[in-house]
Amino acid sequence: MTRGKSAANGNGHRKNVNAITPITTHKNGKSKPILITGGAGFVGSNLAHRLLSAGHRVRLLDNLSRIGVERNLRWLMETHGDLVDIDVPDVRNFSVVKQAVKDASQVFHFAAQVAVTSSLVDPREDFEINAGGTLNLLEAIRTMENPPPLIFTSTNKVYGNLADVDFTQRPTRYEPADASIRERGIAEDRPLDFHSPYGCSKGAADQYVVDYARTFGIPALVFRMSCIYGPHQHGNEDQGWVAHFVIQSITGQPVTIYGDGRQVRDILFIDDLVDAFLLGQQHMKKLSGNAFNIGGGPNNTISLLELLDLLAELNGGDLSICFQDWRAADQRYYVTDTSKFSGLTGWKPRVGVAEGVRRLYEWLLNESAHCSGEPLNVTQFASAGRAEAAKA
Repeated sequence: MTRGKSAANGNGHRKNVNAITPITTHKNGKSKPILITGGAGFVGSNLAHRLLSAGHRVRLLDNLSRIGVERNLRWLMETHGDLVDIDVPDVRNFSVVKQAVKDASQVFHFAAQVAVTSSLVDPREDFEINAGGTLNLLEAIRTMENPPPLIFTSTNKVYGNLADVDFTQRPTRYEPADASIRERGIAEDRPLDFHSPYGCSKGAADQYVVDYARTFGIPALVFRMSCIYGPHQHGNEDQGWVAHFVIQSITGQPVTIYGDGRQVRDILFIDDLVDAFLLGQQHMKKLSGNAFNIGGGPNNTISLLELLDLLAELNGGDLSICFQDWRAADQRYYVTDTSKFSGLTGWKPRVGVAEGVRRLYEWLLNESAHCSGEPLNVTQFASAGRAEAAKA
């Protein structure tokens, strides 16, 4: 295995690493790891790659339960070698979480049950992972003499289905009748209104993180995320809809639309989200205890129907589409007002919708052509990582 030599992502595009904080070391000179729960997932693996490319040690805590995450882990291991530590138990195991946190310099908490549909099938498991797992992490951090700064990824679902917002129906999309929402999006002063078991569990975790910062002084903040997309996203019908639509178009499979397809989201390319994470850690002192809406914003919106039109252009032909009834708690419109975070850090998205979707499309084409079916020896690698950590 070899270590990465550049800050390029898996699609060959350079990244801005200026916001990465200096490497923190133990008294014996060994570098402290940055902990990413859910680190083999789409978001976690992209963040891990950026950090690893800058020379940081990264510890991943991931139970590898989602389809595609082993491919992401293989990519990180083959690219960065022994800079990566991996533990495979999940965040419901408090002793594992406490051990993983004990020498971390920073923490990013992404591990979650991520689908509204799955939460409707098994609300208890959804709660135990999202709310209980987050509480485990907060308690582990709270016991430390010098708690590492924490960024937690919440969801726009904490604002409910926006039933009080009036919409105008256009040929391909819904638009808010209120000009201020249309121009700026949904801000953090929007009342919380948890919908679905998933919204409740993520909302509870969201509020626990904010309160632990306030009550116990833990350096922590929350990102309430809109739709994220980009390389290393293995989307499916329940989560990661942009990648799912791209995969269906590439493989020639039909796309199922729940509702009428005019639903609008702002979408944020993964590189821009990673920039936001790094800036969040860099400015933690003034940001701690706050929740921030993070997404592509009003300049990066698209409806389901509009994405299908874009993919038809990329794919050179129309896609097969079928329509079904609306899903529970689906939002007809959600666009992020990012001005609070942008005003405090200077962050703004740099990758537009057409460019970002094209990059994802090209990455998935290449991935489908070169996907390896060889098994991944996670146990051996995890044992090596734990041995290395024990020396620190």
